[in-house]
Amino acid sequence: MLVERKDLKNAKRIVVKVGSSTITHANGKCDFARIDKLARELADWQNQGKEMILVTSGAVAVGVDRLGLPEKPKTIPGKQAAAAVGQGILMHTYEKIFAEYGQVVAQVLLTRMETIDRHRYTNARNTFMELLRQRVIPIVNENDVVALDELKIGDNDNMSALVASIVDADLVIILSDVDGLYTANPQTHPDAKLVSRVEEITAEIEASAGGAGSSVGTGGMFTKIQAAKNATTSGINLVIASGSEKDAISRILEGEEVGTLFVSKENRLQFRKRWLAFGARIMGSVTVDEGCEKAIKKAGGCSILPVGIVGVQGDFEAGNTVSVLTKEGREIARGLCHYSSEELKKIIGCQSSEIEDRVGHKAFDEVIHRDDLVILN
Repeated sequence: MLVERKDLKNAKRIVVKVGSSTITHANGKCDFARIDKLARELADWQNQGKEMILVTSGAVAVGVDRLGLPEKPKTIPGKQAAAAVGQGILMHTYEKIFAEYGQVVAQVLLTRMETIDRHRYTNARNTFMELLRQRVIPIVNENDVVALDELKIGDNDNMSALVASIVDADLVIILSDVDGLYTANPQTHPDAKLVSRVEEITAEIEASAGGAGSSVGTGGMFTKIQAAKNATTSGINLVIASGSEKDAISRILEGEEVGTLFVSKENRLQFRKRWLAFGARIMGSVTVDEGCEKAIKKAGGCSILPVGIVGVQGDFEAGNTVSVLTKEGREIARGLCHYSSEELKKIIGCQSSEIEDRVGHKAFDEVIHRDDLVILN
């Protein structure tokens, strides 16, 4: 089914992500005018029957300002301390402003740890669904105070796609300091043109993504492309637009050509596969040859056998989730691996009939069964 801009009017459950640069000034202080406009827009659409979820950055930036620091700390403990101070201030600001429009909000702090375990993933979903049932707008942020890995990754772009997959959203809107995806870097190529629509996230698009866009934010176009890839794989449309664009959310939901629309894949991933692809921690990777790559990409996919594997990266156990890479290093799938990295290194390139001779046992013919494999692109 071909998705057009006008179809976005039918989106019922929408995740909106705002970056630090959208809700704070360059000095880290809250931009109350923008936060007010954001709250008014979200509350208005909630009143029209939509289910709105806000993923927000800004805790570290606000904490840096309140602590009177000259710049964002470089160390993990320094960033976590700033986040601890800033989270309360930011949430209080949201609660107060949303209340002016009669809207109840709830703070939800997530880390990757909450999504590694399938039961925790399900619990997170149940919490979100109950909040939405009660017409509450969840306000989501990474729990930067305790999440070492997340703070090192440091982006809420992928968090927004993860939240969207947890709640089975229809649309993600990422508001940032960029207007969308350009044909080239507009800062170095004045003739670069905004891309209105992306049907497929190609290797060229991924390679063209740059670094962080501003001094207060930590996510650049690369993290937004990753988020778009994750969302569209889950059957969720995603739009990247400028947070300074007037009434951006409303105009997107009314079908206007604002920012860049990344079109979702036709089939929605099953709940278990969404967890497998975007909830489970990636513990390592396997590299496959061209033949295996082509077979994986075919309709229906295929299981991955040891004969198609040419490399193993990382240290992981049987049952862990791993990335599947092409020889060029591009991720094309994720899946549950039936063998440990140590065992895999012994059976690279061999036939399934040789597995037992090489590792002393054979639980499976496949390294990754097609039922435990999620195709990303």
